[in-house]
Amino acid sequence: MDFSQYPVWEAVVHLAGLSALLLFANVLRRKIPFLRKSLLPTAVIAGFIGLILKETLFAYVVSAGDYERTLFILRTITYHTIALGFIALGLKVRSLVHVEGGTKRGFYSGLLIVSTYLIQGLVALSLSFILVRTVFPNFFEAAGMLFPMGFGQGPGQAQNIGNLYEVTHGFVGGTTFGVAIASFGFVWASIAGVIYLNLLNKRGAIDYARKKTASAVKAEDIESSDEIPIAEAIDKFTIQIALVLVVYLFTFGFIFGINQWMQTGVLGNFGIETVGPLIVGFNFIVGMLFALVAKRLFLFLRAKRIMTRQYPNNYMLDRIAGSIFDFMVIAAIAAIRIEDLRNLWGPFIILSFIVGTVTLFYVKAMCKRIYPDYTNAATMGMFGMLTGTASTGIILLREVDPSFKTPAANDLVIGSSTAILFGFPILLLVGVAPLGGLQFFLAWIAVVTLFTVFFTLLIKLNPKRT
Repeated sequence: MDFSQYPVWEAVVHLAGLSALLLFANVLRRKIPFLRKSLLPTAVIAGFIGLILKETLFAYVVSAGDYERTLFILRTITYHTIALGFIALGLKVRSLVHVEGGTKRGFYSGLLIVSTYLIQGLVALSLSFILVRTVFPNFFEAAGMLFPMGFGQGPGQAQNIGNLYEVTHGFVGGTTFGVAIASFGFVWASIAGVIYLNLLNKRGAIDYARKKTASAVKAEDIESSDEIPIAEAIDKFTIQIALVLVVYLFTFGFIFGINQWMQTGVLGNFGIETVGPLIVGFNFIVGMLFALVAKRLFLFLRAKRIMTRQYPNNYMLDRIAGSIFDFMVIAAIAAIRIEDLRNLWGPFIILSFIVGTVTLFYVKAMCKRIYPDYTNAATMGMFGMLTGTASTGIILLREVDPSFKTPAANDLVIGSSTAILFGFPILLLVGVAPLGGLQFFLAWIAVVTLFTVFFTLLIKLNPKRT
């Protein structure tokens, strides 16, 4: 093997570079008080450092071809890591611990999460429609659908759908616009989150004098009595990685098969231009579904005593998902191409500010109604998650409830699972809105209708206390 040729090292060099950025950002966050108090996740700081280096030093020392190649690799890493992370979470075995009222709150939390996606999309779609017909005629009017992806779900999903809009529907700079929304969502979660935390602190709702200690890992988290040993003929962690990758292999086979089927023209241009690219863009949803199928298969095999021990380990799968999502965030932010936003700064700033503000007030008002016994904790967790990611929500939540004494953390987890079911129609609307004309208005009407239904359900099921 000729190691003098760079392509042999290309993937390793990029992953090692992301790792170096992560370690450097971790040092900065620990040593610089401003960064530590900002609540920005280390991966976000690393991503912005990578973005600055790429757009300044790196852009001037490499050729245009190498720059484009780097963007492609970073976006490829983001595309695959989002699916791998969701698969790892999907393989987790449900906890046997019963939480009082958990099912009901999971239902409410799912409705709240999806209704927030919908109001983000509704506000952004309405504003983008107005901007196209007033001060920004060249703007892409369906760009508003990227806000539920970027703010509501994160940089991986925002990049996938932004790329779909750019490649399939001609939204120039769509990939960068989507990731930029997600990046600005982290800033919203941090700045607005810190301001709100300070307000709570002044009201005496937070006791910063409390000593916050990380929860210790218990032995049974790593190796319980009915699980495979931690080290036997094969390492237990290797099994977890293998499970995730095998599920992703099935995911690839399904996506490839569906895409090839659509290319035969079975659904005409709608299949070729919308369904096929949409399935490719939503690889993380397909991966999650296959993970859930695999988990049900394991349960069936255990019930039939064909498989006598449990193979998935929740603790290790959490660690895999956490690591994968860290790299996803770094790669997604670093992959932003500032030049692509050159003609999009106006709409981006207007939409991001208004959607972020609406999200804060909507989540605050609804959490007060749905979770009256722990409103502050629920608000911080939900707001952090619905502008950043689940990890951002947990970071903000821990400032209010460091020991997780309230059910707020559980609500985030169960609500996110329930939201997959409730939010499925949004995935279809993501593919319809960019078709323009009548399809755009049908998508807008559908968003209004769905939001009205979910909002009404939340209000009816959670009457205001007197």
